[in-house]
Amino acid sequence: MLRHKKLKDRGKSVNRSKDLLTVRWENNQVIMIDQTKLPAKLVYVKYRKYEDVARAIERLVVRGAPAIGVAAAFGMSLAAISSKAKNKNSLLKDLKIAYERLRSTRPTAVNLVWALDQIMKVASSKNDLEEMKKSIVLSSLNMATEDISTNKKLGQNGAEMIHNHDVILTHCNAGSLATVAYGTALGVLRAASDMGKNIRVVATETRPVMQGSRLTAFELDHYGIDFSLIPDTAVGHIMSSGLIKRVIVGADRVLKTGHVYNKIGTYQVAALAKRHDIPFYVAAPSSTFDLTSKVSDVIIEERNKNELMKMGNKLLAPRGIKVFNPAFDVTPPELITGIITEKGIIKPPYEDSISKIF
Repeated sequence: MLRHKKLKDRGKSVNRSKDLLTVRWENNQVIMIDQTKLPAKLVYVKYRKYEDVARAIERLVVRGAPAIGVAAAFGMSLAAISSKAKNKNSLLKDLKIAYERLRSTRPTAVNLVWALDQIMKVASSKNDLEEMKKSIVLSSLNMATEDISTNKKLGQNGAEMIHNHDVILTHCNAGSLATVAYGTALGVLRAASDMGKNIRVVATETRPVMQGSRLTAFELDHYGIDFSLIPDTAVGHIMSSGLIKRVIVGADRVLKTGHVYNKIGTYQVAALAKRHDIPFYVAAPSSTFDLTSKVSDVIIEERNKNELMKMGNKLLAPRGIKVFNPAFDVTPPELITGIITEKGIIKPPYEDSISKIF
């Protein structure tokens, strides 16, 4: 029924076995893939100032909860090495300014705050100025390395439950481009494919920023995984056909109650999966869990109205109309079959199982 249509190579040959390294630290600068240029061009940008990293996060040059967290940590490294502070207290003041700026960029993804808090904790534990700076950079590098190893463990855990010839639906992008290199939801699919399981993927376009058609399709094509792209509005139709065997999505925040915050549209995908008795899984590393907030505490980011009003320079709706453009929604725990982590697959009741596993 669904057939994989190859994307055309984007102007040069692509090494499909090579990981897409989304964000890295090299020669005291942050290098990241500019995701606003995908899928037309694979472009890398370099930053030497934390303010540039903050703007990159805001502009979606880098996105995806784990990738944002590591990018923010590298931003703190830039703030540290560029600081002119002469003592610990002065450096901590400079770091606090950078902390607040980077924290303000994206309110919903919890990995951002987690990473920034880790850096401030490391900085506060040292007394020598140079040791503080070195420890901040080293901690950021360790975060990047751990993100890859964590997501590979997560991928292996999730891949065990996938059967040969399964067709899996995913929403938005939770792959290499949302992490440092391996991916969460797409990491599960990669691991299953690497095990030799013959799988097919159905990816939603994920309006309005098209992170499914621009990014997930790019990644699946890059890694040679059989897939088809569908409009968001076709999810119910595809599910009703009996084709989809399970759904796997990523997450930007998971509460101790099992409420999952992810890209807008995830809730309705989960509700439709429940209606059609299709298992719905969330893939999320430990750093995405928020064990202190309540549902009422979490701010849902609202994006620029032009994401709905325009496509490039083309106007899609009448000027001056009211626009509501939330970036995320919350999926209640009763719709979630399991949460795949590097520690194992968490099952309901979530308040009990999450507290035990953490």
